[in-house]
Amino acid sequence: MFDFDATLPVMAVQFLLLAAVLNAVFYKPLSKAIDDRSAYIRTNEVEAKERLAKAEQLAKQYEEQLAVARREAQGVIAAAQEDAKKIAAQKNAEALAEVQARLEQTRKEIDEQKQAAMSALEQQVDALSRQILEKLLGPSLANR
Repeated sequence: MFDFDATLPVMAVQFLLLAAVLNAVFYKPLSKAIDDRSAYIRTNEVEAKERLAKAEQLAKQYEEQLAVARREAQGVIAAAQEDAKKIAAQKNAEALAEVQARLEQTRKEIDEQKQAAMSALEQQVDALSRQILEKLLGPSLANR
């Protein structure tokens, strides 16, 4: 069936030489490329995880800063509204005091004008009363 002559060892040597050549030419460079690619992927994956963690940390930090800034802004707005209310109340009080002062001054002026008018009326009434008496009683009796 099988003939074991010199071809079997030659074939074995050829197979071993082919395996050695393939290993040197094809398998080692391919293994090295696969190993390099795996190392590159692992390195990129680690760097990506680090960047993701750093980005999440920065996002959290910025959110905290934003929340603080919002609280501060709300405090400033509330203080400004409170100041505006105080200023408005003060201006209203000043305006009311000014209106009351003007009203009092106007009342005084009206009272003065009323007194002047009353005194002028009294003088006119006195003069008319004398004239009536002179006409009724005569000039000599009215002066008594």
